[in-house]
Order: sequence, then structure tokens, then C-alpha cells
Amino acid sequence: MKDLLGKAIVDFYSDNFSEEVLTETSISEEDILPISYLFRSYKEMPPLEKKALDKSFGNILDIGCGAGSHALYLQETKKNSVTAIDISAGAIEVVKKRGLKDAFQKDVFELKDKKYDTILMLMNGTGIFGTYKSVPEKLTHLKNLLTDNGQILIDSTDIIYMFDEDEDGGKWIPMDNDYYGELTYTLKYKGETETTTWLYLDFNTLSLFCEMVGLQCNLLAEGKHYDYLAQLTKK
Repeated sequence: MKDLLGKAIVDFYSDNFSEEVLTETSISEEDILPISYLFRSYKEMPPLEKKALDKSFGNILDIGCGAGSHALYLQETKKNSVTAIDISAGAIEVVKKRGLKDAFQKDVFELKDKKYDTILMLMNGTGIFGTYKSVPEKLTHLKNLLTDNGQILIDSTDIIYMFDEDEDGGKWIPMDNDYYGELTYTLKYKGETETTTWLYLDFNTLSLFCEMVGLQCNLLAEGKHYDYLAQLTKK
């Protein structure tokens, strides 16, 4: 792992940010990822994120914390007990410098023997599942990290809108993968490239997976562009 996003976060925080981070997926053209957005305040967050933070309670785990905006708000404003994790060493370095008390570099799917009241997975939280086929196993792992009355707050987007309509008014979807929301995601920064698999799940598909592993999936809110926030709880 080259940790290009982590390097960009460190550079931005250190006033050493000299060029933009570029992203590209298997179904979209190259675009700019504004690193400043990862440092946004609560007021600058979209409504779905605000709702997730407002509903967070108890001992909280923020997965894929990035620059730490969500975790810092929970710690400083709501006075919650929050642990932030990310696979990016650069992100964790910055999160600690910004004042988060409990942050460490970790893949959540290697985390064991811990229990949380709220597991927070924002900015397309389903992305870390990686592939469609891996969702049941990874949801089961997350379920085992919950307290009895705990919750997973997760957001995603139904990217069906990105596909062209066919002659019958339906969507023409390439069959390269098991599911249209499973994409190849490429990030470019300072002449380096890093590629991974990233998953967008529509709400109905997420609900079906939850049913398979014994989780209740509730739709909390919908955004303006096919995005949604869901709450997952134990049955």
C-alpha cells in the first residue's frame, strides 16, 4: 500500500500541498478529490453525515476516519468516547496531531475482542467491503463488534444512475463483475498511482445482505442524489 491519500492528508495539514489528488473509476473519468473537504467542520458536512453524528452514542468506533473530522466532532463537541481507525498511516498521524485521543492504524476486519455501541462508516461506508461477494462475511465481522443494543451507521449511493438507458428504458450494465456497484478505484498523487476495489451498494441489496447475517437494516435518510444513510442493528 502506497498510502497516497495519507500522504496528501499529511501534505495538506503541513502546508506542503502542491498539487491536486486525482481519482478515476472503471465507469467514470478522472476527477479531482479536494483534500480540504476531508478537514470540513460539522457545519460544512452534508445532511446525511450530520444525522449520523447526531444519532451516534456510547462507545463509538469511526472506521476509515481520514483526517478525523467526524471523530473530532464527536470527541470535542458531543463529548463521546470515540476510537478512530484507518489503514492509512498518514491519516492517523494527522488525526493524532489534530487532537484525537484514541486513534490507530488498523484494518477493522482484523479487529477482535472489542465491542462498540456505535460503529460509524461514512463517505460511502460500504466501500471498505471491497467486493460484492465479501459483504456477508464482513458484515458478520462488524456485527460481532457490536454491543447487544449497538448500531452500525453506514452510508452509500446507488450508482445505477451512472449507466446509460437501453432501448426499452432500462439500464445497460456491463457484466464484468457480480454487481454493478463494484468498481475499480484509482487514486493519483505526485506521479504515483494506487488502485483498489471499491463497492457502492444500493439500499435494497444492503438490506438483503443484512437479512442473511441476522441484522436489521433501517433506512434513516435519503440524500438528493441517490445516496442514503442506514442503521444496522442486531435482531
